[in-house]
Amino acid sequence: MADHNFNLPPGFRFYPTDEELVVHFLHRKAALLPCHPDVIPDLDLYPYDPWELDGKALSEGNQWYYFSRRTQNRNTNNGYWKALGIDEPIISSSGKRVGMKRFLVFYLGEAPSGIKSSWIMQEYRLTDSGSSSTSGTSSSKRRGHSKIDYSKWVVCRVSERNSSDDDDGTELSYLDEVFLSLDDLDEISLPN
Repeated sequence: MADHNFNLPPGFRFYPTDEELVVHFLHRKAALLPCHPDVIPDLDLYPYDPWELDGKALSEGNQWYYFSRRTQNRNTNNGYWKALGIDEPIISSSGKRVGMKRFLVFYLGEAPSGIKSSWIMQEYRLTDSGSSSTSGTSSSKRRGHSKIDYSKWVVCRVSERNSSDDDDGTELSYLDEVFLSLDDLDEISLPN
């Protein structure tokens, strides 16, 4: 895959909220509508280790963004992505659930005995709200539109935690911190 060179205007910073990633980018991608600005590339994640994303994904600071097809295979050449905890709902400013966020940590080596790295991924997917509403489905069929398959695409935000720099500009919610700490429980040995 060729490297992507994104020429953003001076002063442009890409720091979207969870809601913006889901509503303004992922929803439009799944609906086959153009995204403005069209800066997030399509990338087949799983052949790439996280440190190989530079030049392939949209980079802003120490974060990389890209669209990928949703898959259960999360293995790369040098490791694998392991999901943490349960998925967190993405709630819009109007109070509607618009998507889900899953946290993953990259492990070096083969599962299940890999070594935990400092790479974290937030994988966002849409909720399939169109399939639960029969009136919405029938009205779209009358207009001649086919049903959108919301399960095909995800948008990913990958970053590397840096223990020497605790304030990297990324704010984690309380649930984010809980999910990330759950993975550390494997490393704690309790007295007998």
